[in-house]
Amino acid sequence: MFTLAILAAGTFAQGAEFPVWTYITDNYLPLLTANIIVAFALSTYVYVRSFQVKPNDPNLRLLAAGGHTGNIMYDFYIGRELNPRVTIPLLGEIDIKEFMEIRPGLLGWIILNCAFVAKQYRLYGFLSDSIVFITLIQGLYVMDGQFMEPALLTTMDITRDGFGYMLAFGDLVWVPFLYTQQTRYLATHPQHLGTLGLVLVGAVLVAGFAIFRLSNLQKNTFRTNPEDPRNANVKYINTKTGSRLMISGWWGVSRHINYFGDWLQSFGYSVPTGLAGYTILTAGTGAEGAYKMLDGREVVQGDAKGFGMLFTYFYVLYFAVLLVHRAGRDDDMCAMKYGEDWEKYKKIVRWKIVPYIY
Repeated sequence: MFTLAILAAGTFAQGAEFPVWTYITDNYLPLLTANIIVAFALSTYVYVRSFQVKPNDPNLRLLAAGGHTGNIMYDFYIGRELNPRVTIPLLGEIDIKEFMEIRPGLLGWIILNCAFVAKQYRLYGFLSDSIVFITLIQGLYVMDGQFMEPALLTTMDITRDGFGYMLAFGDLVWVPFLYTQQTRYLATHPQHLGTLGLVLVGAVLVAGFAIFRLSNLQKNTFRTNPEDPRNANVKYINTKTGSRLMISGWWGVSRHINYFGDWLQSFGYSVPTGLAGYTILTAGTGAEGAYKMLDGREVVQGDAKGFGMLFTYFYVLYFAVLLVHRAGRDDDMCAMKYGEDWEKYKKIVRWKIVPYIY
């Protein structure tokens, strides 16, 4: 909030010409390259440092269960140490993995979106409802993640996965630069949804977010405080490990119902870009239906219509693959942990992600 307040003050004072916004859009590729280099450097640091971890480490450092296979490339990618930490003067000890999961990538997502909003205003002198809508909705999603940060401590990323190149690259590069492709597109080719379009897209987003947040909240409450009054009516099965598996509420609908909610939101982020694709023409072309930039150039879809969907809708496809793969990994881990209790659980909660479909 402090960072965003500074950016808001700068925007209030200098508008769309605020140097932070112009620098980001004018140096997009150098910033992307720099983040890739930082991700590689950080991955190298935690990989080398992980060899200091010893059995029964007095500093309570642990190696990730699947992160020390002996295959250098795989271990570097997946991460050897479970939760690498570093002590920084004045700030104290920081959990590198949790910091990277919550701070730079998610905050960068908001900042890049805002930079593209400012770019659209510099190019056209107006803001389309689609780019404002996406920026606000994704901003709320990120702020919800910040507010609900304690729930992150019970997720697979924190409890099972090591911190290596996969998460470093994902946090520093993949999230901020891939998740902002919709606003990056709309900055140059505005789209107007209108009231009906905003209502329909908003309904999909609200439904997806409600499923995502409420299911995660129920899971986190059940894990951290089983005696909470909100769990009074929750049905579950006891396992031989001493853990309890929920079979009612959101988690009685599917084994990864939160993934379904998260994926549903991805449609709301991409649909406002329409049949994406555009061509920039020189000034004075007079093309029909063209958006005219303040410098005289014109933007039309023309023969490029639809080709841009590879970028603006990639998030939907990628997220589906990610979540299916993640659900499979989680199921395999649970099968090893719970044994026959997991088989019993699967007979009760049949669906993996999407109820009655998958």
